[in-house]
Amino acid sequence: MNTRLSLRTITALSFALVLAASGCASSYRQEGTGEYVDDTVITAKVKAAVLNAPGLKSAEINVETFKGRVQLSGFVGTQAEIEQAVSVARSVSGVKSVLSDMRVK
Repeated sequence: MNTRLSLRTITALSFALVLAASGCASSYRQEGTGEYVDDTVITAKVKAAVLNAPGLKSAEINVETFKGRVQLSGFVGTQAEIEQAVSVARSVSGVKSVLSDMRVK
């Protein structure tokens, strides 16, 4: 009976492990756990770089990252500010590409 209980326990633990591991895998539309953490770090770095860039009103620039691809949105005063924000975002390590959805007020 102990052998049967142990086999059931091992089977249940193995099944739980497979389910947990598959929940961490990434797909085209969903990030894995590691990618989510990486994207969070990239987002923070881009926000800090935009905040430190002279002439940019960072409070009005939103930053989102998915699999290393950064999307900037929000409102700025000039086209030059859009170009500067995109340039600043591209210079951050880990950024694969930058999409701008910013608008001039």
